[in-house]
Amino acid sequence: MLGDYSLGDLGAIFTMQGFAGLILFSVYLLMALGLAIIFGQMGVINMAHGEFMILGAYVTYLCSTFCQTYLPALFPIYFFIAMGLAFLASGALGMLVEWGLIRFLYKRPLDTLLATWGLSLILQQAYRSIFGAREVGVELPSWLIGSVQVTDTIEIPINGLFVMAVTILITVCVALLIFRSRFGQQVRAVMSNRAMAGAVGIDTEKVDRYTFGLGCGIAGIAGSAFTMIGSTGPTSGQLYIVDTFLIVVFGGAASLLGTIASAFSISQTQSTLEFFLSGSMAKVITLLAVVGILMLRPQGLFTLKVRR
Repeated sequence: MLGDYSLGDLGAIFTMQGFAGLILFSVYLLMALGLAIIFGQMGVINMAHGEFMILGAYVTYLCSTFCQTYLPALFPIYFFIAMGLAFLASGALGMLVEWGLIRFLYKRPLDTLLATWGLSLILQQAYRSIFGAREVGVELPSWLIGSVQVTDTIEIPINGLFVMAVTILITVCVALLIFRSRFGQQVRAVMSNRAMAGAVGIDTEKVDRYTFGLGCGIAGIAGSAFTMIGSTGPTSGQLYIVDTFLIVVFGGAASLLGTIASAFSISQTQSTLEFFLSGSMAKVITLLAVVGILMLRPQGLFTLKVRR
């Protein structure tokens, strides 16, 4: 197959596939950041994480439709408004779920898996009842349409560049929040030793609620970015949840750097293999490679060093 292409064609193909992998990496990373906070920091297996992402996507769809119909003057910048609303909507729902369900299931990972799996089915049916079973798409502003011509054979879509810029910004903000803020210190203290954190005056229940809401809010932003590269349907979130869990476990459940490295390696591997093989075979080979590495290094790529 490779013999049918010249070196120039192969270079262009690998460049385009690499950029497609970067766009996939951006969505994976935004999803995995929220899940790493919930799973890595709190030990909660949230099978409804994809539905929080799709809530953000539907909020973006509603914002697009509303601005296009009633506030056309705001339509060129509606995406920034939609991302903020997606974060608030998904985060608020996440805090409500933590208060009404998750707080009773801490230290019971199997129960959290079953409970959030049931929640994901409920949310899927709710989306189907409210928005219908058909997939919907958003109308992009004119400045997000088109591509940047790098060479005669290589074009980079502008919306892909925007998604990557949003991902970089959110990743930096999460890193600063977790490692440079008082709230981040409290989150890491509760994760390290919940009893001792409570003994020194940290409201652990409040930290848990805000942490879960933050993770779900980031998933909402991921859903907002997702609308640029795919259509939104009631079950669209389930297409990403397995890959997202794989990224978090492969990178190291409590490691931000590991999550970034894992998302990059998995997305680039899948994107490259999909050109030579089918999409399902690319996923199978990627999964087998990750499982093989985890057998040799079960703690993931990066782990936190703790004193015992």
